[in-house]
Order: sequence, then structure tokens, then C-alpha cells
Amino acid sequence: MLSQIDRKKIKSKFTSIYRSSISKKDTNYYFNEILQLVTDFNKKKNKKKKIISEKTSVIICYGDSVYSNRYKNLIRGFTNFYNKKLNKYFNTVHFLPFYPSSSDSGFAVKDHYKIDKRLGDWSDIKKFSKKNDVMADIVINHSSARGLWFKNFLREKKPGKDYFLKINSKFDISKVVRPRDHKLLKKIDIFKKKEYLWRTFSPDQIDLNFKNPAVLLRFIKIMINLINHGVTIFRLDAIAYLWKESGTKCINLRQTHQIIKLFRIISTYLNVQIIIVTETNLPEKENLSYFGNRDEANWIYNFSLPPLLIHGLLFENSSYLNRWNKKLPNTKKGNSYLNFIASHDGIGIRPTEGIFSKKLLNNFLLRLKKNGSKFSYRKINNKKKKVYEANITVFDALKKSNSDLNGKFAFDRYISAHSIMIAFEGVPAIYFNSLFGTSNDESKFVITGNNRDINRYRWSEKNLISYLQNKKSKQNIFYESITNLINIKSKQSAFHPNANRSYIYLGSKIFAFKRTSTDKKQTILCLTNLTSKVQYPRLDQKYHLWKNLINFKTKIKKNDPFKLEPFETMWLSNI
Repeated sequence: MLSQIDRKKIKSKFTSIYRSSISKKDTNYYFNEILQLVTDFNKKKNKKKKIISEKTSVIICYGDSVYSNRYKNLIRGFTNFYNKKLNKYFNTVHFLPFYPSSSDSGFAVKDHYKIDKRLGDWSDIKKFSKKNDVMADIVINHSSARGLWFKNFLREKKPGKDYFLKINSKFDISKVVRPRDHKLLKKIDIFKKKEYLWRTFSPDQIDLNFKNPAVLLRFIKIMINLINHGVTIFRLDAIAYLWKESGTKCINLRQTHQIIKLFRIISTYLNVQIIIVTETNLPEKENLSYFGNRDEANWIYNFSLPPLLIHGLLFENSSYLNRWNKKLPNTKKGNSYLNFIASHDGIGIRPTEGIFSKKLLNNFLLRLKKNGSKFSYRKINNKKKKVYEANITVFDALKKSNSDLNGKFAFDRYISAHSIMIAFEGVPAIYFNSLFGTSNDESKFVITGNNRDINRYRWSEKNLISYLQNKKSKQNIFYESITNLINIKSKQSAFHPNANRSYIYLGSKIFAFKRTSTDKKQTILCLTNLTSKVQYPRLDQKYHLWKNLINFKTKIKKNDPFKLEPFETMWLSNI
């Protein structure tokens, strides 16, 4: 039973979202509905507390990232592969949207209460969650134009009635920040009025109307439904665009932050520990704002890391990484960065705003283009276009550089990128295809014309297992190298997500930082040569007795510079 203080917190937060836009009677109605949802849920048995530690690592995949003719149910097929090859290294799986969908590889959801029949059913998710943590998407900003809600919206039936955002010609969109370059508004002539529908991401993804509290209540119900089926980590997709007001940027608005805070408050009163993750592909300051005052997201994606890391390795210069690392705030208990290099999307370019100059960015994009990148654009002031993301696998992104036109160091760059990401403060998340050094899926791109499909390759289990059984295959070499790093990381208390990270400067050719465990017993010095030349850094004499966790043969002589091979990483531990 919630205390009077707990009830006040929920009601206060709900009221702060809608203020005078709904009546006192309606406020009380929705408040009581939320209370009833929490009360009903808590009548069930408690679940063990979630433990986030150095052992926490995430694998990102689709339900059909690997398929087998032996399994018509694709989630069970993935589970079989996971149990064979992944569960020793990853305790958390982020299943990308598994709902029935009309486009965008699952992100145009037709029905949030169902699972795509090709993939399986709710019992598969529930069963998988008994031994592993499951992370899933709440696709909260929009819904499919071919889904149940939109069909009901057009018929003025529930659920769906008044669920979608309609605006008239007086709504000022001149300042709206866009993540895409298609036409934002769709003119409609229904309900005896000429109005417009809002489409942030595509013509098939219609934005929901969170000014209607029934939509917010619906997503609280969706979250609880997912918890009932074993999901305990929630990725709030495209959350920054949730609330729209005339004459504003329609991004990062106060009400959006308040809605996340409401989700966080509700989550603390459920008898299952859950984690809220905000997906905000934005400039650094805006992205960091989603921690709030430790009362919004538990985790935020470390969006600046991928472009900065890839740039540093391609141009053999740690200067921008160093400056960023020096300024990036340490997280506090209960919060964490979710570190990644690759995802089902591309390499976000917006996080480089304020970090890269125009010339630097153009050189970066040119190099990526030479390596095979496609580009997705966004509109500026409804006229100009700017690159929003580079669509390319990390393997191809790092394949060649201006200093290495033949790709001699492609493998070394790739493993260096992952070693930095895994050791950095936060929780590491590795995209399924990255684990095997997968190249651009040009065949699928030719068929669909969707830039993002470049990085959404689906594996035949038979073929993948065959590659992994061949010790000399590219796939096995990448798999063994990355899982080895994950394995080492899982045994070091200094790699706890909240272990302190401190800045160390060893010049513009080396990227270095120090991690110190929360009990201050273990310290690990992480340093990577970002160049194709041997470097000879000099360290304080105290490090000469420290051991290299990646290669125990390393010997650091007292007072002498030591040898760091091209793109080599060392994790030097005091214990």
C-alpha cells in the first residue's frame, strides 16, 4: 500500500505535466487509475533485486538476428544460439522491437500488446527473462499509420480516439528541430476539419498526442504489461520529441522531462526493480539533461562516444577524445552511461555539435563516405539539409584511414575501439553484428533502399556456427577477441559502471583514463595507442609493478618509456 507521501509525489508530478489543461475531476480520475495499476501490480510476488556491477554487459539484437530452420519461433532460435555462445559474457539482452510493425524494422508499431508471430510469443520473453535481464523498447513517440490505434483514431473509437497529434495552420513550426528531411506535416480532412498530422520520423510513423492524458496512461499500462512478461529495462525510444508546443523547438520540452520523472517515480513504487533508459541522439549537454537531478533516466546512451572514438582512430589523434573525457561528468550511484559504438541505427552526428569544427566534420564524413557510408539527413529551418547520421557498420567505418589506405590495421583499430568502450565508465552494450565484424549489408540496401538496413544483417545460425568453428575465420577472430575483453572486464571491480573515471593526458597519440573501484582497492590505468606507429609513453614509476590484464607478458621498466604497439590497448591493474 502506498503511503500518503508516495501518493502526493505521483499526483504532484502528474499535475505538473497537465497543470490547468485538464479539469480537477479528470486529474483525480487519471491519478486514481495510476494508483490502481501500481496497487494491482504489487499484489504479486516480489522479484529479486537487480544487481548492476562489472558483470553487467548488454548484447543488442533483433529477435531474428540469428535464425535457424530448426526453429519456426525465431526468439527460441536466438535463445539457442545465446545459450551456446553468448551467455558466458552477457547477462542482459536488448531485444529491439518485437511487436507487429509496418516499417523501420519494428519501430512503426501496430500493436504494443502483441509479439510479431514470426518471432514467437510472450512466453518466450518470459522464459528467457528467468535467467537473464531483458531490455525492450517502449516506442513512445509515435505509432504505425497501419496499426490498431490509428485505425480507431480515424473512426473515433477506443483505444485510439484522440491518440494522435492534430494541429491546425496556426501552429508555428518555424523553430522545430528535425531529425529527418521528409515533410513534417500531413494535411488531413477528417472530423469535418482541415488539420495536420505530425510525423517526426516517417510518413508511416504518426506522432502520438501526449496532451491527452489517456495516451500517457496507456504507456504506463504498456510498461506494466512488459514487466509482467519479464522485461525490467526500458528503452524510451525517441523520447526527446514527445511534447509539442507552438513556436518552440518541440524537443526537450519541460513536459517531456516531467513525463520521464513520472515513469521513474512509478517505477520506484513497483515491487520489481526496473531501469529506465532514454534514447536521445542529441548534442552532449542536451543528452546529459536526461539524468535530471538523479530523478529521470537511470541510464542514458553515451551518444558522443561513437563518433569521437571512430574519428580518433581514423585520424590517429586523441585530442578530441581527451578534451571530451576531461569534461564529461562522472555518474552517481543509480545512474550510468550506456556505452556503445554500433547499434541498429547509424553513427549519430548531432553529438559532435560543439565539439567538431565544420572542417573537421567534413573531413570525417568524407572518410566515412570513402569507407562505404550512406548518410541520413535532417532539415534545418525547413530548407537546408544536414547529416543526421552515418549509416555504416563499425567494421567498414574503421576499415581504412587516410594513413592506412590498404586497411593493414583494420582489425587492430576495431578491437581498440571495443577495448576503450568496454573499459569506459558505464555499462557496455555491443551490437550483435559487431561481435562478428559484420560488413555493410549492401544486398539488403539494394532491395529496400533504406540506409539503416546497411547495419541490420540477419545471420543463418548454421553459417554463423560454421564460421565460429573455424579458428581462422574473420568472425571467430573478432568474436574471441571481444568476448575475451568482456570476460576480463567482468572480473575487475574497477570496471563497475560507477567506478570513478579520471582524466590522464599522455599526448595526442594516446587515449588514457584511470578507473578506481568504489571501495578504492583496485585501480586500472587504461591506455590505447590510437596510431599506426609504435609509441613510447613514459609513466610514473609506481606503474612498473602493475600487471597488464590483456597481456600478462607486458613488462614496464622503472623510469623507462615502454613500448605500445600500433593500436594496442593495455589495462594496467594495481592488483
